[in-house]
Amino acid sequence: MIRHIVFFTVRPENLEAVQAGLSILTGIPHANRLEIGTNVKTDQFDQGIDLVVYGEFDDAAALAAYKAHPLYQDSIDRVKPLREERYAADYEIGAAVTAAM
Repeated sequence: MIRHIVFFTVRPENLEAVQAGLSILTGIPHANRLEIGTNVKTDQFDQGIDLVVYGEFDDAAALAAYKAHPLYQDSIDRVKPLREERYAADYEIGAAVTAAM
């Protein structure tokens, strides 16, 4: 399984519009789980991230199908002009470290 996590920074006046644009992604059927979250900014070191997309996919093919879906491009078209920064990471759940080494 693959976890797909994307962080966005957004100006306050664009927050709702970006969140609405990201919500389009929930209509794509290839994810086992897809969430759009607003950062509650409780971290003591960094509070710069505003929105998070979190997805879980069976495999790389499902993630690729998600990114190839027309709604994915619709979301990009709405969000990209309004966001500041975007950081993305994908990782295999089975390869993740889950205990002290």
